Amino acid sequence: MTKFSIKQATLCAALCLALPALAAQEEKPKTGGTLVYASLSGPGTLDPQVAASMVDLEVIHHLFEGLVAMDAHYNTKPLLAREVKVSDDQKTFTFLLRKGVKFHNGKTMTSADVKATFERYARVSPNKAVLDDVLKYDTPDDDTFVIELKKPNSVFLDVLKTPVYPFVILPAEQKDKPARGIDIIGTGVFKLGQWVKDSHLTIQRFADYVADDSASGPDGFAGKRTAYVDAVRFNFVPEANARVAAMQTGEAVFTSTVPPELAARLKSQKHLEEVTVYPYCQQYFIVNSQQQPTDKPQVRQAIRTAVHVDDIMKVIGASRKNHSMVYPDGAYYGGDVTNGRYNENDPKKARDLLKEAGYQDEPIVLQTNNNYDYMRDSILVLSEQLKKAGMNVKIDITDWTSNASNLQTGKGNWNVSTTSFCSNPILGPQQWQSMIYNFPHVKNDKVLDDAYETFYKTGDLEGRKKAWLDIEQRVLDQAYLIKVADRGNVQILNTRKVGGFEPYYMNHFWNVWLK
Repeated sequence: MTKFSIKQATLCAALCLALPALAAQEEKPKTGGTLVYASLSGPGTLDPQVAASMVDLEVIHHLFEGLVAMDAHYNTKPLLAREVKVSDDQKTFTFLLRKGVKFHNGKTMTSADVKATFERYARVSPNKAVLDDVLKYDTPDDDTFVIELKKPNSVFLDVLKTPVYPFVILPAEQKDKPARGIDIIGTGVFKLGQWVKDSHLTIQRFADYVADDSASGPDGFAGKRTAYVDAVRFNFVPEANARVAAMQTGEAVFTSTVPPELAARLKSQKHLEEVTVYPYCQQYFIVNSQQQPTDKPQVRQAIRTAVHVDDIMKVIGASRKNHSMVYPDGAYYGGDVTNGRYNENDPKKARDLLKEAGYQDEPIVLQTNNNYDYMRDSILVLSEQLKKAGMNVKIDITDWTSNASNLQTGKGNWNVSTTSFCSNPILGPQQWQSMIYNFPHVKNDKVLDDAYETFYKTGDLEGRKKAWLDIEQRVLDQAYLIKVADRGNVQILNTRKVGGFEPYYMNHFWNVWLK
């Protein structure tokens, strides 16, 4: 039996990369005030079990917590669990819960809430397939939750730490609520305040929050969290110029996703510090495998073949080339296995593939949004590249909430869209699974299914790495996802007014104070 405790983590994620840290703050943290964040969009949902968008998740992770979480280096650490025991056969996982943890409605969390959460997840989440191998759940007492699997899974705890479609705990009373229909009640350091769609959202300090006192302080999404500010106000500011203006006037003290050319305007204001976070996200074109004419592999391959990454990188801001679905420092990185299928920029070859597919000038709909400039602009550049290859391109621009929903559901009559995946490249194959299947809407791909089955049942890292390379090759070959580049997140912080902020791939405001 392996013990996995707060004080000693024995399982590590694939990638342990340090993010740049701001200078240590000398002053003592202060309590009070409202921190104003100029965010580029409001959330589409705060139901964590169906949430995959960064604008949803940035709010959600302040409100909810999971049994385990990822630390500052993306390792797995207990959070609502005080200890996790793993059986030698990697099939039984026993979670000993921290005592006295409170929900925002005042109720004490028990194993019954954990069990109900997992049962709802298996019903409503787009990521529910990761629980297909669960044999049963047991709750021997209020403080113990047991998951027994049908077969070994050597990375199951890493699956549970996912920050996308997170396994955060809800009150048992939410079990039968439909997707996107829950009451927003978690155990997090903040609770939901006011939410005015298309305007702003506030989260408020939860006075009865029960912190993990076994830790000395925060550690990524794990550790001891403290809310110093009374509230955080997320102002929804889609235009980058308006976000920069909010920083210049002092209306906001933090903003993210700022194009480098706009960030350069602030260099004369020394208290406005530019922080670019790597690793952050990877940008992809998503090709809908269930929508004509991209239901044909050759049409998808033609799109991949026509892509010229160099031109697209000019419009997406801070970025760097990388063909892989993971980062070069990661344990699952396999070198360049693309055989020239990354950044091909070959319109003639693309035309040949279209001819092979029997393409008859059917419209290929590129869907994007006006909330994220880099998404809109990269789709516009892609449209010219595809036209050069002989495709009949139509552009559909909508709002990000609709765009994201269509990506996840397959609705909206789109063939190609674009988004960034953030936690997936950091956390590796188990985190990628739901995105690989859900966003391109892959169905009945036995090669992919078999490779993932091999990955989960393989105990040694080298064997899992080989299975992952098979997965990556299949995604590349079928052109389900077309890699563009690794993206950095350019953020602006008012250091005169804000203390304690630590850059991370997803922004969070516990242990942050106003000076």
